[in-house]
Amino acid sequence: MERSFSVWDVSDESRSRVDNASTKSRIRDAAITLFAENGVAATGVRAIASAAGVHPSLIIHYFGTKDALRVACDKYVAGFVREYKHKVMRSGMKFDAADLRDLRDGPPLMRYLARTLADGSPHTAALVDEMVNDAVEYLSEGVASGLVRPTDHPYERAAILAVWSLGALALHEHVKRLLGVDLTELNSEVAVESTYGQVALELLGNGIFRT
Repeated sequence: MERSFSVWDVSDESRSRVDNASTKSRIRDAAITLFAENGVAATGVRAIASAAGVHPSLIIHYFGTKDALRVACDKYVAGFVREYKHKVMRSGMKFDAADLRDLRDGPPLMRYLARTLADGSPHTAALVDEMVNDAVEYLSEGVASGLVRPTDHPYERAAILAVWSLGALALHEHVKRLLGVDLTELNSEVAVESTYGQVALELLGNGIFRT
């Protein structure tokens, strides 16, 4: 009997961890969606709780403050970009951008990133720093896979490429107006196959100036 109770206790504990993780993820995804649409300042805890289908007290329980929730959203989006870029670099030229199809129904991660860059909160510098450091790592994997040329300035190259990429995302409305592609959409097939994607690959692969 004692062993039986022990097994049930472990099962209940595991179920509780799963439920907690699910609720926390639901709150985070709701926050990403609302922050992307309305900005952080205009989005209240009650609105996030309503969108997530939870009591507002649970946001405080899991994240402490709205500011801490925003940091968690930043880290989640940075982690998504990091994982995607690592996958590209490890695969060399064989990566299929269609692998992101299943993310179309998820929270608008790129729109959130574009909004948070434009908002310019005190957390933006930390987010950009994290993404630059991530770029150093996945570009080194690209060098190892043969996709990326080696350089004597790995950090500086990563910083420049990250700033170019994030800058285009922050100016996504103008990119759409001029080139007809919405960089905030997670449809990578469209982005890669668009004029924007093709010319970007040409510039990065072949350069501009004759040497």
